[in-house]
Amino acid sequence: MNHCALNVALYGPRHRRWAMTERGAGVCARDVDTFAIGPSALTWRSDALVIDIDEITAPFPRRLRGRVTVRPRTMFGTVFDLDGQLRHRWRPIAPVADVEVDMMHPGLRWRGLGYLDHNAGDEPLEAGFTTWDWSRAHHGSDAILHYDARSRAGTDCNLALKLKANGDIEAVAPVAMTALPKTLWRVERNARSDLAAPARVASTLEDTPFYARSVIDQRVCGHALRGFHESLDLDRFCAPVVQGMLPFRMPRRAG
Repeated sequence: MNHCALNVALYGPRHRRWAMTERGAGVCARDVDTFAIGPSALTWRSDALVIDIDEITAPFPRRLRGRVTVRPRTMFGTVFDLDGQLRHRWRPIAPVADVEVDMMHPGLRWRGLGYLDHNAGDEPLEAGFTTWDWSRAHHGSDAILHYDARSRAGTDCNLALKLKANGDIEAVAPVAMTALPKTLWRVERNARSDLAAPARVASTLEDTPFYARSVIDQRVCGHALRGFHESLDLDRFCAPVVQGMLPFRMPRRAG
């Protein structure tokens, strides 16, 4: 509770803003329904997760204020073991959700489909993994997810799942791994796609020395999909020069 942050990343043709301010236990609180982090808060209200955002961007300070409402279509309780020892766990809570974004600063609104998941662990990520690639795409009312995590202990995790609107979880037939172009920071990206139609990058949203977030096009089980993709290099994350850069993007404030 002494190291909490709400990460808000806003992308778009007119607005691009980022906030991830760490706050201490004195200004953070939680109960069964609410998690408050300084002036921001996440609250379950009936069937929706309401995220009230009141943050200042970094490294250039600008106001980032508004509300995001996430209404899961189907809730999943299954927890997946990522390292074979249950030290790192992942739960895709709502693979498909209706999302409403109503921002005051900057002024914009958006309605569409979104996603809600949860990672938890008993040790730092860099202690358990070297790299991972993750992707999620909607297919009708279902979601298709791939999780490829390379463990330091040699117990790699390779998940390929279809999470269906009726609550069922199906394994997806294995598809080939495509080496995507490296980012400007030379972070490696890999994504799953049918062998006859390799995945490709549609756009790069976040490009950092150890992490990349992208929009990709892929074909899985014959279905053309557009989805979100993440690549994480934890050896790079541990490098002293990268650790020295983190406070510029993740400052710490008392309130």
